[in-house]
Amino acid sequence: PPCLTTRSIKDARSPLETSFSFSRYSLYRRARMDQLLKIDLPKDFSQESLMAFYEELTQVVHPAALIAAACVVLYTFFCVLQSLLRDSKLPPIVSGWIPFVGAGIQFVKDPLALARRNITRHGECFTLSMFGQRLTFFVGPTAHKFFFCRKDEELSQREVYTFSVPIFGENIVYDCDEGTRLEQFRLLALALKGEKVKSYTPIILREAEDYFKQWTGEGKVCLRSAMSELIILTASRALMGDEVRENLFADVSRLYSQLDEGLKPISFFLPYLPIPAHKRRDAAREEMIQLFSKVIKKRREEGRHGDDMLQVFMDGQYKDGRKFTDQEVTGLLIALLFAGQHTSSVSSTWTGLLVLDQKEKYWPRLQEENKKILKKFDNKITFEALQEMEMLGACIREAIRMYPPLIFLMRKVKKDLTFQGENRQYKIPKGDIAFVSPAAGMRYPGSFTNPDTYDPERFMAPREEDKAKSYAWIGFGGGRHGCMGEIYAYLQIKIIWTVLLRDFDMTLDGALPKPNYEALVVGPANPCDVIYKRTNTQK
Repeated sequence: PPCLTTRSIKDARSPLETSFSFSRYSLYRRARMDQLLKIDLPKDFSQESLMAFYEELTQVVHPAALIAAACVVLYTFFCVLQSLLRDSKLPPIVSGWIPFVGAGIQFVKDPLALARRNITRHGECFTLSMFGQRLTFFVGPTAHKFFFCRKDEELSQREVYTFSVPIFGENIVYDCDEGTRLEQFRLLALALKGEKVKSYTPIILREAEDYFKQWTGEGKVCLRSAMSELIILTASRALMGDEVRENLFADVSRLYSQLDEGLKPISFFLPYLPIPAHKRRDAAREEMIQLFSKVIKKRREEGRHGDDMLQVFMDGQYKDGRKFTDQEVTGLLIALLFAGQHTSSVSSTWTGLLVLDQKEKYWPRLQEENKKILKKFDNKITFEALQEMEMLGACIREAIRMYPPLIFLMRKVKKDLTFQGENRQYKIPKGDIAFVSPAAGMRYPGSFTNPDTYDPERFMAPREEDKAKSYAWIGFGGGRHGCMGEIYAYLQIKIIWTVLLRDFDMTLDGALPKPNYEALVVGPANPCDVIYKRTNTQK
């Protein structure tokens, strides 16, 4: 049989050339290693004897089976060899046994379960190999900080979110250079922070109270559907203005639904594939531009100034003095709606479901807090009153910790990086896709006490577990690219549940639903029904 020999190379260059020699025929490959492997066959071995052996073998075994077996042996040999030669500083790799596909089948079937299994096995950093791509995961506070604090020239968002371009439009957010994107984010920040976000309180409250007026006496509703309907109602008025909410809501809702349905799993890989859903998506976006162009034109002609995000974008301009075009205004509104609609509706739903799952323990305390604080503010739901609702805020944070709507966040590795983990150092090669999983990361051992247990008091004094380790809680991202809509999201969810706690008694109908990991934004699987009984007949 062939013998395997190794010899060291002095003054080697990296990557080195590895030589596999069969008689006078050689196969060369490039590999990162510090040794040259050489396989030599016996001197009396000839090509004629090999052919004779092959002909004799094919009389017993079908050639197709022989070729298949040879491929399996060869693939196994190269896998073992690759494992022996790979740089020990790279993260542990999970590749599966099917060539090219790698861990892809497991990932498509249940990506979060695959991630959690490998967190248990490998810890804070590991790589999944699939479809010719390396997905490198960062889990735990130290790894989260590394991921969120890198500059765009190191870890870039643009390449991994190209699927959003047909929805938001060209030159919007992830389809523009970093400088332009930062200017757009600056404008978004103006609309989502400070006094501006405070001004949305009566707008959202009005929509919530009007919506829940439909809930008379007693009844049963799907909480997920109700939250989804209400969130888009509040967003249409706060984001787009009174004229859109009063006169064009049905059109906007229909077009948004078509845009939303145009975001399929295949869209991540082939966003411009001419499938029916993509065609409807593209048509809906063009119609949305025409709709908002008319609203913008009418406002300017009448000299009317709205107190909404649409007006913020209409008045916005770049540093060079260039005004935002109608297409850019529409794209930014769509981006905001997409960023907030699903995530807020999912978080609103989980907040209620988890509280009602332990109703005897938490519902009375939340109602007591509600009555006490509203009494202090003359029974008015104000921005200041909402800030004092500590228990409700903790329930929202715990719902997001346990069931974050986005289970994965991604970046493209633009240059070779070094990650200093808790116990060792890792080399992160250029070209990898860096992943953080809020769903797995916020249940990472050591970050929170009993991480799989619903316990909102972990966020309240004196425990305040989220402050013990920075980047343990990443419900709204963190670092350079933290979610700008965090304050707005809390405001929206707090208003909704403050109204429900004030006016209703509620009970979970059945068991707590499981998460639906088949959806892109992970919410509770149906049914997620609740039974309500109106207790405040004056509203």
